[in-house]
Amino acid sequence: MAESWWKHGVIYHIYPRSFLDTNGDGVGDLGGIVRRLDYLAWLGVDAVWISPFFPSPMADFGYDIMEYCGVDPLFGSMQDVDRLLGEAHRRGSRSSLDFVPNHSSDQHPWFLESRSSRSSPKRDWYIWRDGRADGVPPNNWTSNFGGSAWAWDETTQQYYYHAFSSSSPTSIGATRRCAPPYTM
Repeated sequence: MAESWWKHGVIYHIYPRSFLDTNGDGVGDLGGIVRRLDYLAWLGVDAVWISPFFPSPMADFGYDIMEYCGVDPLFGSMQDVDRLLGEAHRRGSRSSLDFVPNHSSDQHPWFLESRSSRSSPKRDWYIWRDGRADGVPPNNWTSNFGGSAWAWDETTQQYYYHAFSSSSPTSIGATRRCAPPYTM
């Protein structure tokens, strides 16, 4: 049995926002990735791993995803994704999206529904806890960005957990509920 290509393949990580701006707005875009595919092929890159370019309020530079099945206009359109994938495949390169289902934007419809009431059908899609008796967060966990990993929600009078920014509440089981728009 042949070894998997990725065990010895060269994978190039691209953060679209700072990669190459092709429309003059000062922000890298999907067109910039397409424009550099020949160069990446020349370098011997077997696959590109692309950071999130989904719709986002950009409170966490795109990792606070508002919609997992779209493209933020800052980076381009779905047609640009189609073009990128087609051009990468034409060059024999693979593509991988940094799909981040373990947290979403606090503006994502799932979270908005989850925080609408304690009896919301999506309440268990996120981690909610009562505070301790003295009115402080449930425990002393800290976020990866520093400070408490718990944010108070006034509407439901509970804390929600965020491993990163408070604008990116941690989601549970989103991989069962949403699939990326493409298999690459």
